[in-house]
Amino acid sequence: MKNRVAPMALLSLAGLLALALAPAAPQQSAGSTQTPAPARQGGRRGSRPPMPPGPNPDSQYRLGPDSMPQDGVPKGEIKGPFVIQSQAYPGTQHTYWVYVPAQYDPKVPASLMIFQDGQAFKDEHGDMRAQNVMDNLIYRHEIPVMIGVFINPGRTPEQPEPTPQNWGDGTTNRGVEYNSLDDKYARVVTEELMPALYKEYNIARDPEQHGIGGSSSGAIAAFTVAWERPNAFRKVLSNVGSFTNIRGGHRYADIVASSPKKPIRVFLCDGRNDNRGWRNGRYDETWDWFYQNVRLMKALTQKGYEVNYTWGMNNHGQKFGGVALPEMMRWLWRDSPVSTDPNDMVERAFREPAAAPPVAK
Repeated sequence: MKNRVAPMALLSLAGLLALALAPAAPQQSAGSTQTPAPARQGGRRGSRPPMPPGPNPDSQYRLGPDSMPQDGVPKGEIKGPFVIQSQAYPGTQHTYWVYVPAQYDPKVPASLMIFQDGQAFKDEHGDMRAQNVMDNLIYRHEIPVMIGVFINPGRTPEQPEPTPQNWGDGTTNRGVEYNSLDDKYARVVTEELMPALYKEYNIARDPEQHGIGGSSSGAIAAFTVAWERPNAFRKVLSNVGSFTNIRGGHRYADIVASSPKKPIRVFLCDGRNDNRGWRNGRYDETWDWFYQNVRLMKALTQKGYEVNYTWGMNNHGQKFGGVALPEMMRWLWRDSPVSTDPNDMVERAFREPAAAPPVAK
């Protein structure tokens, strides 16, 4: 049985037309790339060989309607920032924000999606705009009602908070937390963040209802959390994942191949013009982002995982990942319950906001 659908076959004809015809979003210019990790981090400086002739690869990608606020679609609320102190990394703290959809009902357990580098995923003018995607897809029953969490890498109180312009490499604990192949960051998520979320929201305890994702080092961090704690997270969203030799991440393909299969579902997104392993004029495949993403995809496929992937032309950044994000979310969450009863007018209607709780007199 094949678990993977054809790359980008998951984009509907209407979606493709929308992407082709949509005007450029008011974001960074097509000639620039929002790069999650500055070149200096992990020895990435000088990693890109001369580019092939033609336009900047990122110039071809524009956000579609699913990533934009739409008239009539109930808008969720982003709460925060909140801060948790870390026991896994003593002396550090993590800032996070919580997206609460308009349809959230405290009496009904909600699904959960956590994004690393939260400041970038929720940036209203950025390349992902995950809150808009969740607003639109929840409204149309294309993903379940879910709480979204945007968490930043750990930092000491003296260190600056990451921003869309500076993701924190070299100024926070990002490099260590996100790229290490151990369970310490999984402890941050499952033992420090999750209890705080459970205290405030009615989140389903079923790990099948928990997803986690990120870009670059945030993507390998998401994979590691699910790999180390499949009893807590079963869905992984990876954009330009740093499965490279920053801290041994290139070994994941071999680890997957040699380990018992785990009950996780993975969607990988990368581009042919991601960092390609050129360092000081020499090629090193362990530093080739695209090659290592393809290796991981093949290892997961051969092992029988539910894996999907899409390869674009993009550089290292979120231009293509932002375009793909709505379909990545649909695929990861495609098995939420559905009613086929033609008389079920709740199922056939758009999801409206949950009823407001009565005001206490």
